[in-house]
Amino acid sequence: MWRRVGAKVAVGAALLSGAAVSATISTSDELSTAFKICTLVPIRVLRDSVTAATIAFDYGYSLRGLKEGSLEWSKAKHEVHNRCALRLQELCFRNGGIYIKLGQHIGQLEYVVPQEYVHIMRTSMLKRCPFSSYDQVRKVLIKELGGLPEEIFEEFDPVPLASASIAQVHVARTCDGKKVAVKVQHTHLTDTATADIATVTLIVNALNWCFPEFDYRWLVDEIRESSPKELDFLFEARNSEKCLENFKRLSPHIADYIYSPKVYWNLSTSKVLTMEYMDAAEITDLITIQKLGIQLSDVSKLVSQAFAEMIFRHGFVHCDPHAANMMVRPLPFGRRNLFGKKKPQLILLDHGLYKNLDFATRVNYASLWKALIFADVNGIKENSVKLGAGEDLYVLFAGVLTMRPWNRVIDRSVDHLVLDGNDSERSELQMYASQYFTQISELLRRLPRVILLMLKTNDCLRAVNHALLQGSSLDAYFIMGEVSSKAVLEAKILSQNCSFLSRLSIWFEQILLEARLFSMRIAFWFLQSKRRLS
Repeated sequence: MWRRVGAKVAVGAALLSGAAVSATISTSDELSTAFKICTLVPIRVLRDSVTAATIAFDYGYSLRGLKEGSLEWSKAKHEVHNRCALRLQELCFRNGGIYIKLGQHIGQLEYVVPQEYVHIMRTSMLKRCPFSSYDQVRKVLIKELGGLPEEIFEEFDPVPLASASIAQVHVARTCDGKKVAVKVQHTHLTDTATADIATVTLIVNALNWCFPEFDYRWLVDEIRESSPKELDFLFEARNSEKCLENFKRLSPHIADYIYSPKVYWNLSTSKVLTMEYMDAAEITDLITIQKLGIQLSDVSKLVSQAFAEMIFRHGFVHCDPHAANMMVRPLPFGRRNLFGKKKPQLILLDHGLYKNLDFATRVNYASLWKALIFADVNGIKENSVKLGAGEDLYVLFAGVLTMRPWNRVIDRSVDHLVLDGNDSERSELQMYASQYFTQISELLRRLPRVILLMLKTNDCLRAVNHALLQGSSLDAYFIMGEVSSKAVLEAKILSQNCSFLSRLSIWFEQILLEARLFSMRIAFWFLQSKRRLS
């Protein structure tokens, strides 16, 4: 059997190698670059094929003859998950570029993919990204901006401030003395992206071919769609401006608290992005944030509020909100909270990955979260079905969204969705994820890709809030409930006629909602006070 599996992978690799080389050469505009790609792509395809075949063989051989659900089977499965996650990690690092992006996606899908993969990818993919040499950076600037760094900028630091999967950032100073951050795309990405996507497709399709229950082809589809946009820095720049404009237009009550670096359009192209330099703390640098006189709980609330507004009201969502893409500084206007602490301003970075939620999807998703917060069983089922989960998997969908078992999802207590984050709870979640792996794969296949990106966004925000508070936030769930409920009400106002009775009905519903939210706020306050005292 395993010889047949290896043969399948080898045949697929040979066919794909030719296709990948052809596609890549067709997108390359230089003969020398095309020749270089001709030598690199077959090596990458071979590397991918060996990794895919090894992973497929390891799973089949290691679990062969073991009774599913037994202690031996669980132990063997944990060990093979670990080994294969390390193999995939090594492949991502050796190939770089799009592969790093794949690893980052996997690391942000907690309890959607096996926990071993999440842990290994999350702890490495954001910290070990490749660097381009200064000589490579100079070549990109010459080609894109028409001159050497020292000719275009008054100062340009040759040592990068940071590096990510598709670019690295250098600190510079413009000729008029403005301090800026210059984001320079890694040189090999533009020409190898097409081939990389094709070879990533090979891995996932090969595993799905061998193991039909392993169906993560949606992840490849998402990378194929989003990568060209993320590689166009002008697209990213336009997203950043649109994001701020949405807050000013649709959420003016918090618009001052959200910021994105100013773009220097005359020094920006599709491969170079010059932005205002941000003197601020990283979102998970707790010591620096506190030294700035900002309360960590205020930062957590602001993060939750900002993304709830984007998801439920704007329908234009930053879908990569991991810790490296958010910073905090004191609000420039010097406002303070009741305890005399400075109010925070959230700075959003890396605007390459955004998703639009159409009106129906946005309202259905808001209605689902409203139902989840208020433990409304009928509302959970109705809106889960509308979003594509089906009547047979709506319970699982609710669990994946909230990271809570069904009995907790429908519990009427105020803190029914709050995660304690202790070892017992984490073990329970891992057990559920392993037990329902096949059903989770089927759920992910059914859901629209935009909802899958919302799952990823939820996981990122949950991780950031957990880092800020060293646990779960009651306020985060209250904010989700408040913003989603008001978004549903606003949608009703837009969709109904303007008769006196319809206006009266909506007005009455609004009063009931405010009363319900007020009582929930009081209950949250008592619960938080009780926790502080204990």
